[in-house]
Amino acid sequence: MADSFVDDAYDDDDTDDDLHPLRDNDSHEDDRDHDDGNELEEDGTDDLPMFRQNCSVLTEADVRQRVTDTIAEVSSVLSLSKIEAGILLLHYNWSVSNVFDAWFADEKLAREKAGLFVKPLLEFPDHGGSILCEICFEYYPCDGLKSTRCGHPYCNDCWSSYIKTAIADGPQSLLLKCPHPSCRAAVGEDMVGLFASEQENNKYSGYFVMSYIESNKMIKWCPGPGCGNAVDFVAGSGSFDVSCLCSHSFCWNCTQEAHRPVDCETVTKWLLKNSSESENVNYILAFTKPCPKCKRPIEKNMGCSHMTCRAPCYFEFCWLCLKDWKNHGVCNRFRGSPEEEKREKAKKYMMKYAHYFERWATNKKSMKKAADDLQNVQSEHIEIVRRIQEKSAAEISFITEAWQQIIECRRVLAWTYAYGFYLPNECQAKQNLFEYLQGQAESGLERLHDCAEKELLPFLKLMRSTMEFIEFRKKLTLLTSVTKNYFDNLVTALQNGLSDVNSECSSSVPKKRKLIVTPAAADAEAVTRAPGFYTNINENSAMEPWACAYCSFENEGSSTFCIMCGRGSWTCDVCTFANSRASTTCAMCSEALEP
Repeated sequence: MADSFVDDAYDDDDTDDDLHPLRDNDSHEDDRDHDDGNELEEDGTDDLPMFRQNCSVLTEADVRQRVTDTIAEVSSVLSLSKIEAGILLLHYNWSVSNVFDAWFADEKLAREKAGLFVKPLLEFPDHGGSILCEICFEYYPCDGLKSTRCGHPYCNDCWSSYIKTAIADGPQSLLLKCPHPSCRAAVGEDMVGLFASEQENNKYSGYFVMSYIESNKMIKWCPGPGCGNAVDFVAGSGSFDVSCLCSHSFCWNCTQEAHRPVDCETVTKWLLKNSSESENVNYILAFTKPCPKCKRPIEKNMGCSHMTCRAPCYFEFCWLCLKDWKNHGVCNRFRGSPEEEKREKAKKYMMKYAHYFERWATNKKSMKKAADDLQNVQSEHIEIVRRIQEKSAAEISFITEAWQQIIECRRVLAWTYAYGFYLPNECQAKQNLFEYLQGQAESGLERLHDCAEKELLPFLKLMRSTMEFIEFRKKLTLLTSVTKNYFDNLVTALQNGLSDVNSECSSSVPKKRKLIVTPAAADAEAVTRAPGFYTNINENSAMEPWACAYCSFENEGSSTFCIMCGRGSWTCDVCTFANSRASTTCAMCSEALEP
């Protein structure tokens, strides 16, 4: 007999680790290594997929400077003190144009709304007698009371308590009004400075900065742990993924971690699914059966089909047909069962989810490890290579660029698995194209990651020849470029909804993919298309139908590219680029086709 209870429901681990893409490095000028006529030119343009191109990062000092400049602008144009200009901007949510529009339309009304009175509502008496503080109901001499622009006098102690309590309550202290119940006069930074401590003044100043950020639709705080920076987004840049100086990358639209090419709605569903109890229910439904008597879920963990429920039930039954074991004979006849169909459907669903979740989580962990490795490369390995191999910083910058590419590609690859999970099963052509593009990108990334991890190690130990260094540099640079090309194609395809496959998902010929290639690859492709290049191709065999090595679609003999997936018929052993069946050298790296 074999039985075991599902005491603890299946629980997915939350592997939503904080990811840390590395900061951009300063771009380097082109440099060349020369050795007996061998020359390798490095492209100095920083075209790695770092997100800083669509945003600018603002430190707290930068934001404070913007606040100061904005206040100074309003103060200068409207001939107001900076305190009054700050009050106006707070009232109009830091919109300079709204301030100007309201002011020039009706200055008096704008002042009243902001609480800036030209004349006091209550004049201090000229005599030197005592005045009643209407909060504590004590009499004080004139020099023992203060008032804001309205003229309502209160003692220093009451003002101090009022302002300190407001600051402790939070950012609403920026819109603090006179304590008098019917007065709308604003309490400005000058009054706060008189009565607040240094710590409270710093907190109030921080509220000022916070107000400026939260009122600006194009600036958001970086959600990275412990980060105090803000990110100024450039509208119309095409991508919502941005990167902060703290190395945290996030989506501008939803503030989740950077997740291109997946949309925010899919990310929200995926993260909710990973933490949802519904998956526990699906697991129980797929891999357990209820006891026919007490209905508690039971998981079979041994080979025998004779099951015995635990105390206090002790019911014995057959695992296959759930009948009473005492009256059980044979249960080999097929009888359709809705419950069994439901269980099989849930099991397939769980297997699909486990497939995509495992690869999503694995790539996220690999990305985090790559980020840590990049930190080691930048802090230790670069200096070791410079010292042992006697190279300049510009000559070894390709190592850092490779690791930056690895981190970004790991992030993209992880989220493509979330994309794949929600891809409709009805469209097999889209599924095939997605898996093909994803497979090509993943294969290229593994080659690059392996090279960056392992082939750098010899250069950290012993002095190697210049030729060896050039070969390593050439290989790693090429793999970086090729991998970037693969992922650019993958991201473009997914962001376009795999539109290369027609909407009906039929077998009709789709539009040919427009590949994103580097200038070097484009030049190589142009060479392969030049007249007379295919002289070594057998004309008879070229006209025979051929099956694509990637999507298995059978193409006409005259086709040089697969009309289904847009790829060629052989893969380069060096860079994995899919080439035209008629070409004899790789269009990406110029490596000759092995006979």
